Amino acid sequence: MTTIDIQAPAGPIDALLDVPSGQGPWPGVVVVHDAVGYAPDNAAISRRIAQAGYVALTPNMYARGGRARCIPRVMRELMTQRGRALDDIMAARDHLLGMPECTGRVGIAGFCMGGQFALVLSPNGFGASAPFYGTPLPRHLSETLDGACPIVASFGTRDPLGIGATKRLRAVTAAKNITADIKAYPGAGHSFANKLPGQPLIRITGFGYNEAATEDAWRRVFAFFGEHLAD
Repeated sequence: MTTIDIQAPAGPIDALLDVPSGQGPWPGVVVVHDAVGYAPDNAAISRRIAQAGYVALTPNMYARGGRARCIPRVMRELMTQRGRALDDIMAARDHLLGMPECTGRVGIAGFCMGGQFALVLSPNGFGASAPFYGTPLPRHLSETLDGACPIVASFGTRDPLGIGATKRLRAVTAAKNITADIKAYPGAGHSFANKLPGQPLIRITGFGYNEAATEDAWRRVFAFFGEHLAD
């Protein structure tokens, strides 16, 4: 795994790059981190994706000033669905497309805040989208998903931010004939696939890592990506 700079419309930003071992090329996956930002957890996620046979690229959404300064702007741009944050993600996709190690098929995966971005950008040239608890769901969800790529979504039933999200996303994808695999894990909460600090405390609030849900969700995601990102 290496940290590289990628070119974006507002200037270069850093990103985590993990390339599978062996003989490529491979499909690519843009990974959008959660609101916590860069952390050892993102390195583990990138490693998992690369070991499954995908070039993983995680743009630093807080590259221009750090988390404290950037998160209000990033969240505002997520709500309005335009701005530098979305441009940075698309720049990561374009960087993958320009890599000889990439087949030219690119998916997107995101967690929490990143899961919302994965839904918002699902109509923007990706082969598949994998939002992990991208809650609350984007406003005007039906319009947001116009022309969306296939979606494999994972939620937790104990997620306080995700009440009704599974049912709503299923209804919209069915109405729009979007290929989708949507699952809610009983007993799992928000951030169930992220190893965030302070686990005993955050579990009380409906957050926290859940190994069984994590492993099953990634199994579904990689099976889905294998079908929709095949060269």
